[in-house]
This record gives sequence, structure tokens and C-alpha cells, in this order.
Amino acid sequence: MSTERGAPRLLQRLSAGNAFPIFVVVFFILIIWYVAAFFMNLDLQRDAFANADQAYSTSDLVEGTMSQDRPRLPAPHQIAAEIDKTVFELSPSSKRSLVYHGAVTLEATLLGFAIGSALGMLLAVMIVHAASLERSLMPWIIASQTIPIIALAPMIVVIMNQFDVTGIVPKATISAYLSFFPVTVGMVKGLRSPDPLQLDLMRTYSATRFQTFFKLRAPASVPFLFASLKVAVAASLVGAVVAEMTKSEDGGFGARLLAGSYYGQTIQIWAALFAAAFCAAMLVMLVGMVDRAVSKRMGYVR
Repeated sequence: MSTERGAPRLLQRLSAGNAFPIFVVVFFILIIWYVAAFFMNLDLQRDAFANADQAYSTSDLVEGTMSQDRPRLPAPHQIAAEIDKTVFELSPSSKRSLVYHGAVTLEATLLGFAIGSALGMLLAVMIVHAASLERSLMPWIIASQTIPIIALAPMIVVIMNQFDVTGIVPKATISAYLSFFPVTVGMVKGLRSPDPLQLDLMRTYSATRFQTFFKLRAPASVPFLFASLKVAVAASLVGAVVAEMTKSEDGGFGARLLAGSYYGQTIQIWAALFAAAFCAAMLVMLVGMVDRAVSKRMGYVR
């Protein structure tokens, strides 16, 4: 009797939390994915059976579409097997290991994120405290994001190579280019978030602009800053991957994607994509942890 009562209660707790909806969504995505993999790989498998002059049943056809070496769309279990092989079975120092390529990408990502975040915060402070800079800088900052990064990345790499700047710096520059914009916009919004009455009160106390910034504007901007940093760190990783597709000799997820596209290794491509997405999620989660720690320290209830 207790078991029968416990099962519905467990289901109620799962449905009330976040885990159950996520599980349901993932479950339906997997079903749609398997169905799509079957139909997208169907012609290839039929041709393979025809070339081998082999008779086949429906079950053979289904099994074949889910186990091709170079499918149009890999099945989820094929991607999972590739990730298991390239993450856990290979040595991290191997250039076939996703751990190795992940370390290369994360190095450029973190450097670019640091540069872009610092630049974004500096621009935001300048824009908030100088109206002329807002009118002159902000349109250019917005216009800079309209240029496709896939077209801009090769130009940045070539120009920096002309000045003998190679290695991680060109990739970090591209990452910084993508990450500074959300930080700038979010920080400007945060620095302007204090109520006008609060600003008037600071003037009443004869506070200097320096004191107003550190005692009012900067603390008020913290929630906006961390929300922007979460976007910026994910954008920074995208920039690093794009840069690696331009400059692939150093390795990284972008180089892995490029190599997979050259040789038609779609399973390798999807595995690298999932690994990059996982790294981005971990970086966003790390920024969120710092956000919660800082908010708790400052007494914010969020």
C-alpha cells in the first residue's frame, strides 16, 4: 500500500520541479531525432544494400540507417558513442581527443572573455559619464555587431599575422569582439538603473562622481552585469570556434568541425558540436555561481 501511495507522490514531486518537464522535452526530441535520422539516411542505406546485392527486411533497413559510418544525420547513440570514445577512451594529450581540443578552445575563450568583458565595462563607464561619447560611440558599437563574424574572422587573422601576432591572440581577439557588446549594453543599463531620487540624494550629500559611482551606480549594476556576462561567455566560445575554423592548425572544436566537414565525418562534427555546447553551458553555469555568491554577499534577494 505504501509503495502504491509513494509512486504518485514521486510523480507529483517530479512534475512540480524542473526535472520532469526537461525530461519530457528531451524524450520527444530524441524520438523526432531518431525518426529524422531514419528518413534522412534511408536512401543511403538502400543504395548500400543495392550495391552489395543484398536482400533486406524492414528491421535490417532500420538498423542500417542507425549504424552508418557517414550518415547524413547521425543517430543520438552514435554521437554518444563518439563522445565516449574521444573523451574517455583516448588520452587527453591525443589530437583526436575532444579533451585536447576543448582545452585549446577554452584557453582562447577565457582570454577573449576577459578582454571583451574589461573593454565592455570600460566603454559602459565612459558612455554613462560622457554624453558626447554616447552619441559618438554607441552607434559604432551597435554597427560593429552587424558584420558577420564568419567574414570578419579571416580578416582579423590575416591582419594580425602581418604583424607577426599569431597563436592564441588572434582567436582571443575574435572572442573579445563578440563578447564586449552584451557587456557594454548591460553595464550601461545597470549603471543607469538607480532611481533619480537616489541620485538627487547623493548630490544632497555632496557626493563626488567617484563616490556616486562606487556607492550607488556600481552596486546597482551588478545584476545587469552578470546577466550580460552569461551571454558574453557563450558568445566568446562561439567566437573562438569560428576563429579555429579559420586558423585550424592549433586545434580546437572549430578545427575538429573543419576536419569533419573535409572528410564527411558527420558523427565527428556532431560530437564536437555537443562538446562545445557542453563547455558553453558549464561556463554559463560558472558565471551563474559567481553571480549567486556575489549577490548573497551584497545582500540581494534574487
